[in-house]
Amino acid sequence: MKKIVEKIKTFFKEVWQEAKKIDWPTRQETFRYTLIVIGISVAVAAFLGILDFIFLKILGKFIF
Repeated sequence: MKKIVEKIKTFFKEVWQEAKKIDWPTRQETFRYTLIVIGISVAVAAFLGILDFIFLKILGKFIF
């Protein structure tokens, strides 16, 4: 049982050491990247919505 506890301690110690090496983005970078992702998501959603509307109209002409 002690070996398991020691392995767990070692694991978390190594995780903490690796986490210190990470080059975390600044708050400004995170905010900017978030806005970019939201903007691209909205643009893609609008594009797909327009395509859906166009295809719906085309399909409606053939069905009715």
